[in-house]
Amino acid sequence: MEYLIPIALLLAGFVILVKGADFLVKGASSLARRFSISEIVIGLTIVAMGTSAPELIVNIFSALKGQSDIVFGNVIGSNISNIFLILGTAGFIYPLAVQKNTAFKEIPFAIFSGILFFVMVNDTLLFDAPANLLSRIDGLVLLVFFIVFILYAMKIAKVNHDEKEKNTVPDLPVWKIILFLFLGFAGLFFGGNWVVDNAVWLAKKIGISEKLISLTIVSIGTSLPELATSAVAAYQRKSDIAVGNIVGSVILNVFFVLGATPLFKPVSYDSAYNSDMVVFGAGLLLLFLFMFTGKRKKLDRLESLIFLSGYIAYIVYLINRK
Repeated sequence: MEYLIPIALLLAGFVILVKGADFLVKGASSLARRFSISEIVIGLTIVAMGTSAPELIVNIFSALKGQSDIVFGNVIGSNISNIFLILGTAGFIYPLAVQKNTAFKEIPFAIFSGILFFVMVNDTLLFDAPANLLSRIDGLVLLVFFIVFILYAMKIAKVNHDEKEKNTVPDLPVWKIILFLFLGFAGLFFGGNWVVDNAVWLAKKIGISEKLISLTIVSIGTSLPELATSAVAAYQRKSDIAVGNIVGSVILNVFFVLGATPLFKPVSYDSAYNSDMVVFGAGLLLLFLFMFTGKRKKLDRLESLIFLSGYIAYIVYLINRK
């Protein structure tokens, strides 16, 4: 009986997080449309930032409360689920054509983000330091690359500005945009707090590690906006939104979410996560290689099935590891 209320609050937190992200994406996307921003750029930045907002809020609360395992487990687990589970699901629903820029620039940039992340948190392994720490300086460096990514997306917007495209982003009135943005941020704040507090409580009560609960329950829960967005986009055959959302979210999880987190409080890193980092890196390399197999620059159903099978194998590994 004592578990019912925390479980209910955890689930309610996820629902509020997802709904808050939904409001934020709708409001921000409609605002972006008013400035004639192209759909691929909305996918890479506005939608990706909105759907990464749950990870950011959960990370900030976790860092402030000293829950470093949730900070890193949330980001690494979210990126793994983004690549294997969400891209796998979206690509299985409908094969995803990938733009040349995404294949040759954005996916390699995501790979670079993973390498930089690994280097920054493995101080004892690579630099013979006394402890692994994601410092405020590290956070600022990551945020610089976040700005670089945003500038790159703005460049795409300038190049595509004169291209005719059917813009499906809703044109909301100004009052509704403001309301959606307010509801979105409020939902992320309260939902994120509930998720962190109740996930930690349940982990301690059940006797499982915060690593396992962050890599599975928390990371999947905070990735629900990406899953919903990309699945619907794939069903509607909007590959730009489906792929741009995921690749953008992977990049922003490292440069934006992890970059902002230590500014509130530096976070210590457990090298036990390195095996999960390998899975994350392998997923990105597979995604890049899949661009040159079968039909070029397309994620087909067979490749998507490989991603889904890999995610199931990873979850089995996690359960048996602890």
